[in-house]
Amino acid sequence: MRAEAAPAGAPPRSSLLPATERLVSLDVFRGLTMLLLISHGFGIHEAFKDQAGWAWLANQFEHVDWVGCGLWDLIQPAFTFIVGVAMPLAFSRRMAAGVTRGALAGHVLWRALFLVALSNVSSNWNTRGPLKFQLINVLCQIALSYVLCFLIWNLPFRQQVVAAVAVMVLHHGLFFLYPGPDGPFDGARNVGAVIDQALLGYNYPGYYTTLNFLGNAITVLFGVWTGMFLLQPRPHAQRLKVLIGAAVAAFVIGLALAPFVPMVKRLWLGSFTFFSAGWVLLALAACYWLVEVKGWTRWAFPAIVVGTNCIFIYTFSQVLRGWLARGVGNFTGNFAFLGSYGAIPQNLVVLSLMWGLCYWLYQRKIFFKI
Repeated sequence: MRAEAAPAGAPPRSSLLPATERLVSLDVFRGLTMLLLISHGFGIHEAFKDQAGWAWLANQFEHVDWVGCGLWDLIQPAFTFIVGVAMPLAFSRRMAAGVTRGALAGHVLWRALFLVALSNVSSNWNTRGPLKFQLINVLCQIALSYVLCFLIWNLPFRQQVVAAVAVMVLHHGLFFLYPGPDGPFDGARNVGAVIDQALLGYNYPGYYTTLNFLGNAITVLFGVWTGMFLLQPRPHAQRLKVLIGAAVAAFVIGLALAPFVPMVKRLWLGSFTFFSAGWVLLALAACYWLVEVKGWTRWAFPAIVVGTNCIFIYTFSQVLRGWLARGVGNFTGNFAFLGSYGAIPQNLVVLSLMWGLCYWLYQRKIFFKI
């Protein structure tokens, strides 16, 4: 379904979200997230990383080494949360069209397998040496979480909460029951790293582990519950109060857990899960207020263009962005005359071309979906 930008002065959308209506603010949020991801940080990290006074800004566009959370660490939680929000919205549309739960389960499984295959094609595309099967790429983590959250979604809500608690207990319990030489959250020898070495024959760089999908699944499930909430006929003001209240609660829980469970995105531990969810909920609330309540959509059109073709642009970025950046650099000289600041216009030119490709598809109503 094509997501159109509303005309200026259009009245706010109804607080009731029918099963056949698209939540445009979700497309906007998805698009903003994808624009940030494919921007490669707009070149800000490269431009300012060596300037002491601006190091704080540069660090927001690079992953934290281990403990902590910056802007760049919030991209994957935002994207996976959005997947969760979209699940009950999409499922309700399919079921309203007569699709059975059995057929829906088959679609979920097929989609997950396709995501794993697509992820491994893109992750091996520009590499040299033997191919490596992996399950840590964003698409693989979403695939595993997607199946688990679909199973949980089929339960009554109270049992969903119990299942979520059980997943978190299992996730953290494995780390505490099988600690590494430097404790439960030893970067190189935690239980997730040991499992990967046994199953895959290698460990991922950066201390990521396949086991992260259990924490990632909780983020997706938070999104599922948000989507279920948005399907209910409630006034806009009430929806915003709940979203903001949930964000505050997530911040409090995440910070309260941090002294006992470090805020490590690379292991997707509980403190990071809740803390990142707080920021994501606030961002969604802002998009919802601007788009659904105020009806301001023209500013968001560039994000909508990308948000409605996120699988395409993510895969393009993974496989062909380097090729595009090198080609552009032949004409721009990478703006070398600006020194390190040249990374900013260079990345903006590449981003503009990628957005233009999405716009070309958008105009022709070509949307890649799984």
